[in-house]
Amino acid sequence: MKRRYARLLAGLTAVMMLAGCGAPEEQKNRGASAEGEGSGGSAGTADVSDTSAADEGSGEKGAGDGGWDYQEDTLTLLIDSDASQAGLLAVCDLAKEKLGITVEIETRVGGPDGRNIVKTRLASGDMSDLCIFNSGCLLGELSPGEYFIDLSDEPWADQLEDTFRDAASVDGKLYGIPFAASTAGLVLYNREIYEEYQLKVPATWDEFMENCEVLKENGETALIGSFGTMWTAQVPYLGDHYNVIAQEPDFAAGFQAGTAKYASTAAALRSFEKLEATVPYYNEDYMATGYDDGCEMLANGEGAHWIVLSGALANIYELYGEEVNKIGGFAIPGDDAADNGLTVWMPSGIYGNKNSEHADSIKRFMEFYISEEAIQAYSEALLPEGPYVIKGVELPENAYTAVKDMAAYYDSGKVTTAMEFQCQIKGANCGAICQECVSGQITGAQAAAKYDEDCKKQALQLGISWE
Repeated sequence: MKRRYARLLAGLTAVMMLAGCGAPEEQKNRGASAEGEGSGGSAGTADVSDTSAADEGSGEKGAGDGGWDYQEDTLTLLIDSDASQAGLLAVCDLAKEKLGITVEIETRVGGPDGRNIVKTRLASGDMSDLCIFNSGCLLGELSPGEYFIDLSDEPWADQLEDTFRDAASVDGKLYGIPFAASTAGLVLYNREIYEEYQLKVPATWDEFMENCEVLKENGETALIGSFGTMWTAQVPYLGDHYNVIAQEPDFAAGFQAGTAKYASTAAALRSFEKLEATVPYYNEDYMATGYDDGCEMLANGEGAHWIVLSGALANIYELYGEEVNKIGGFAIPGDDAADNGLTVWMPSGIYGNKNSEHADSIKRFMEFYISEEAIQAYSEALLPEGPYVIKGVELPENAYTAVKDMAAYYDSGKVTTAMEFQCQIKGANCGAICQECVSGQITGAQAAAKYDEDCKKQALQLGISWE
């Protein structure tokens, strides 16, 4: 039976925007990786606490609460103006109490303009003490060895999970700590609908399609399409990357070199074929439906599944409260029931300015930021949208149900990072190409070939010679 509830006003901004092809390089979700490009100058500066009690460089030392070294100092931190600061501010407040460190926040624009501002400020020597910026391939564009503090030999750096260490490292040297928790591209589903139709979480793509067919036959919207918001059209393709790598472990490296292509690699082509296969199961107005509408539909049971980034959970929680826990999550299924895994995005990193006069305080703040008490403060201010990437740190008891579902994949080692963490080539028109495919204008095979050509242009711009 159709579930139709009164529509609520949802003026919240989109959880994130997937730039170019491939990934959330400008994530705007609450606490997930927010791209760390920089906005210049003092405009948008906000002191997160009263500086009257913490004069910079006072030199006072003592045993802070919990045994932390206490020495008053002031650090500046640069962050995308669209990124949620709730969890960060909670940790900064605690850092002032425990460490004596006051953090002043500088905001700047996002997107390519913001990345250029970061590069300019680094090159001019005008960078803040701390900077939040992407982990993954985009980090290499900043020449981090020249500008950021090498954290490789810090004893506390061993607390970081290897997946994040790899994403925040260049040439084998670690430069960042995680700004927030990880996120994933997955299928969010309404558990009440699953219970009503006695459906089981699918282990293969065919089983997933069978569930969709059952729902369609019973008059339900099997899949929520929110493709009026372009970036969401990419998620089914992007989130299938685990299944590509499970079959072709060297695909990302081959794609980077131009020796492997989506159109000619069966496992990679399958991602676009799956996108095409979803077309019969969407809501009637799926090409006009927006991201906030998708949040509403899933929470209210107006659709059974939504293939989206886990950052949607924070939007749903803010709009609909505990209704969010009616929602479960599972990985986009592959074709092998024995190898079912999740595609994940590492959070952006917090990086320390190598040329800052406050290097010791930067390291003290970083060590504290990844401590259990700091993570607890972060979680109390902002629930994570995926598992943390710090060893030994558990999800809070009140974590979203779907995030707890995600944790099972992490615990079993069934995760791989998204393509953007394995290959720096991202076609600029991925969203538009995926929209064409999911609207039925082109086939999955045509979409794959079109995307290969789009990426070839970008590779040439980067000076990478494709075959």
